[in-house]
Amino acid sequence: MIKKPYLLFLGDAHDRLAAKVAIGINDWRPQYAVGQIRLARCNADLGIDEISIAEAVERGAKTMVIGVANRGGVISEGWKPHLLEALEAGMDLASGLHVLLNDQPDLVDMARKHGRKLFDVRKPNVDYPIADGQKRSGKRCVAVGTDVSVGKMYVSLALHQEMLARGMKTAFRATGQTGILVEGDGVPLDAVVADFMAGSIEYLSPAQDDDHWDFIEGQGSLFHASYSGVTLSIIHGGQPDALILCHEPTREFMRGLPGYKLPSLEALRDLSLTMAKVVNPDCKVAGISLNTRNMEESEARKVVDETEQRMGLPTTDPVRFGVGKIVDSLLAI
Repeated sequence: MIKKPYLLFLGDAHDRLAAKVAIGINDWRPQYAVGQIRLARCNADLGIDEISIAEAVERGAKTMVIGVANRGGVISEGWKPHLLEALEAGMDLASGLHVLLNDQPDLVDMARKHGRKLFDVRKPNVDYPIADGQKRSGKRCVAVGTDVSVGKMYVSLALHQEMLARGMKTAFRATGQTGILVEGDGVPLDAVVADFMAGSIEYLSPAQDDDHWDFIEGQGSLFHASYSGVTLSIIHGGQPDALILCHEPTREFMRGLPGYKLPSLEALRDLSLTMAKVVNPDCKVAGISLNTRNMEESEARKVVDETEQRMGLPTTDPVRFGVGKIVDSLLAI
């Protein structure tokens, strides 16, 4: 198990989205974070105490978490002095990057010297089966997006929390590094061999009581040229009874693909339902989640209301306005 609490390392994240791992941990498990550490060119800020490695140890930090999700998932050489210092100071390291901590000889040597551990969250530790497509009991919900990083994890966690508050049977099923660090368990889906991706989601979300809801963390986007495959594996492995459409209204181009504009919510609804009905003909769209963090609240409320009227679906920003009406919609399915 990864020891808590954490020192959140933001490195030289070039914008807020690049620090989404640290942001997700701080938003959903703030009690885990003793502070943040940023390098000179970092353009992300969690708004929590900025502290040194020595101060983090004094505050009881057990693990320094690399809170950056950069393109390609690489460990920058510029980070190495800080990672080595953390190990020498008595902290473990945890990372969700594609490039593994345990493949870095200098980090491995330092960890061994000081009796510390290196946790690679993105390294699968289960031999997952090939999906068989058999219907499983229980209810499942998958969030799908017009782009990557538009709030799929956030709405899933919010819906899970709302159902817990209502005393319902529910679980959040993490499929990415941030969700795994928040929840403590899950499938690092984009590191699973392609033939076993859908099967890993079947493994992650097994049969449950008929009134139990699994919220399977969404990844990528069916419309994203880089990451559509991971999205389809979640849909087909998850066999969702319900979909939540996710969108950021102020985003003009797809992240990392400046030549691609975001699709409409209508296009997302139609394509996602077509894919979901392959494995569950009864799948429905239960609501819409908008990420309005770049809007003033009055503008956000207007966009939420206009979208709800246009689409005929309960619509909200889960952070600003809650998710109660989407839970009500799910219970009607």
